[in-house]
Amino acid sequence: MKCFHRTVYLLIAIVFVTTFSSCPPRDVAPVAGETRTFDGIAFQWCPPGSFVMGSPETEGGRSMGETQHVVNLSKGFWLSKTEITQAQWQGVMGNNPSFFDDAGNENNPVDQVTWDNAQVFLATLNATAIGGTYRLPTESEWEYANRAGTTTRFYWGVDPGEILILNNAWYLGNSSDTTHPVGEKLPNAWGLYDMNGNVAEWCQDISGDYPAGPVTDPLGVASGMFRVIRGAGYDTDFTGCRAANRYSFNPASTYSLIGFRLLRTQD
Repeated sequence: MKCFHRTVYLLIAIVFVTTFSSCPPRDVAPVAGETRTFDGIAFQWCPPGSFVMGSPETEGGRSMGETQHVVNLSKGFWLSKTEITQAQWQGVMGNNPSFFDDAGNENNPVDQVTWDNAQVFLATLNATAIGGTYRLPTESEWEYANRAGTTTRFYWGVDPGEILILNNAWYLGNSSDTTHPVGEKLPNAWGLYDMNGNVAEWCQDISGDYPAGPVTDPLGVASGMFRVIRGAGYDTDFTGCRAANRYSFNPASTYSLIGFRLLRTQD
């Protein structure tokens, strides 16, 4: 019987050592597109790296102010897998400002959120957050995450026939003039949904001209009246869904095509 007990204890010890020795250390860096959940919200990992921000002069639909320049992002970050939903907003703020607030739309992105409203949401989350800080992405972080390593007009390709977009975004050509539940279209290479379409998204930056040369961790211009909006809404046309497309809005704007997603700093 003693031998039996020793054998059982030995087997337990082997299982314990094997199981826990195979777990990665807590300080191992996450990989691109890895998913983790914080405060009930799913996030995707965007690793540090460099990319060319803006668009070439030959790109179809290009607008002024999209001058190409190299951006180096020295730190990785977590970006919410989807736009913040009406249910997620309600859970934090206790209300729902959305125009499309019909019953059953709880998984649609929250809309009619001002930039200032988003800051209140962030402050409320940060009051109890552990191991990280929530904020809006900068414009460069947003475009970097949108492209997810791609360099084409859209993260799903060049799409000259306006065909691929139908499976990748809710926009003017397929939305029926309304928002839709998040995550129904295909994600980009880093597992992010609705980066173009459904609702456009507030960024942290004040709107301004791009720098003339390479930059590291840019924060945008120091002063100005308007904030940056990136992405596209349910009523945006085809070329407005390009990765480099950018808008400027008054931070007090409350439009049904504007929402946001969260960035969380690494633990």
